[in-house]
Amino acid sequence: MTQMIRMGFGLAAVLALAGCQSASPSFGGGGSNVRSPAPLRAAPTGQVYSNQLPPPPPPPAAPVTAAPVTPTADASTPAQTPAPTQTASAAPVTREGLVGAWRVSSGGGNCQIFMALTQWTGGYRAASRGCPGQVADVSAWDVSGNQVVLKDSGGSTVATLNNTGGTRYEGTTSGGQSVSLYR
Repeated sequence: MTQMIRMGFGLAAVLALAGCQSASPSFGGGGSNVRSPAPLRAAPTGQVYSNQLPPPPPPPAAPVTAAPVTPTADASTPAQTPAPTQTASAAPVTREGLVGAWRVSSGGGNCQIFMALTQWTGGYRAASRGCPGQVADVSAWDVSGNQVVLKDSGGSTVATLNNTGGTRYEGTTSGGQSVSLYR
């Protein structure tokens, strides 16, 4: 009888293992009808290259002023004249220096203009907020020489401004109204 019990346990173990093996591809017990997923292709292994990044652009130049000249005590020496100064409007105007939020005064009102480097009709994207008169139409901007040009959605000029020092620009709208752009 013990031998029969052992054979029963052995048969049960074999059946249990056989059941586990046929049900292992899927838990639903699909057995031989289940396909295993296709093997993945190896990722390409090429060379990795590295290059040096270009140097960052130089910061905007500050206006240059001449040193004060002191008169000499010797009357036989002619007085020195100061060297010509660089005017603020001659300072280079860069697109990168104009990106961001600006305050605007025009026609007795104040508002904001936001300038981005996203290309847009007539230049780069701009958005005005709460601006009076023609300045409310500003939706683009660009740099032309040392001037900032504000444009409408059709690319027509709304205002042209010159640098008057640091982060301040003064000009007029196409209708002749004065406009100031500053931070």
